[in-house]
Amino acid sequence: MVVRLPHLWNKTNHEVQFYLTSLNCDNPNLGQVIRLHWGVENGLHWTLDVTFSEDGCGVRTGHAPQNLALLRRIALNTLNLEQSLKRSNRQKSNRAPMDNN
Repeated sequence: MVVRLPHLWNKTNHEVQFYLTSLNCDNPNLGQVIRLHWGVENGLHWTLDVTFSEDGCGVRTGHAPQNLALLRRIALNTLNLEQSLKRSNRQKSNRAPMDNN
């Protein structure tokens, strides 16, 4: 169980989250493991969903989901390498088909 007290502006919330794990609960690194998990979720999955609406994709059968996920990651890496425009990845993605280069 993890208890958080996030402070947003003048309001304090009380959040309780439960995690299931096969790790020893006395493990001093358990907090770090949880933070690493959410770092991946917030850093990659959230970015893929915002940029490519990944959660809304209806493809669920065969190898198509894995293939599309790979293509999205390649596209995301390409968008992150593009530095000539100071725009969000979503804006860069929408603008890319208009530029032949």
